[in-house]
Amino acid sequence: MPEQLGPVDGRALRTVCGHFATGVTVITSGSGDNATGATVNSFTSVSLDPALVLICLHDNSRLLPVVQESGGFVVNFLTQRQEPVAWAFAGRRTARIEEVPHHRSVLDLPVLSEALAHLECRLVTEYDGGDHTILLGEVVGLRAPSEAEQEDPLIFFQGSMRTPAWS
Repeated sequence: MPEQLGPVDGRALRTVCGHFATGVTVITSGSGDNATGATVNSFTSVSLDPALVLICLHDNSRLLPVVQESGGFVVNFLTQRQEPVAWAFAGRRTARIEEVPHHRSVLDLPVLSEALAHLECRLVTEYDGGDHTILLGEVVGLRAPSEAEQEDPLIFFQGSMRTPAWS
């Protein structure tokens, strides 16, 4: 693909960005019938002090208004055996929270019980990101696996869910 200056085609950008391996998360939020989730790989740690992370959600995402209304979200890191969960929460018709094992967090947000690890976040602010909204969250709770619970993560690379090569 040639280098160019100026606006680039969105599909070309997606193809190039597909060469960057990412972890796979399901972002969950809401309560009761309003609880929902979405598979997201636009996640990053921003700051350790204060503890901040960001996620990006498409402006048409069903999850975006739920996060805005609840004022928080949970980042659930998936294991390699949770690929079906990742696909269930991907796309426009996503799974219902009730369809997967989960429990409620301190902020009363849904946490996927079988996730490798999770971060519970209070929504701090949001920014316009073109066709996405960038959500900045303060981490107020977290859980990492013990050594005995350690599993390989699920990875997304070139449009496919994958298992790390070290597995």
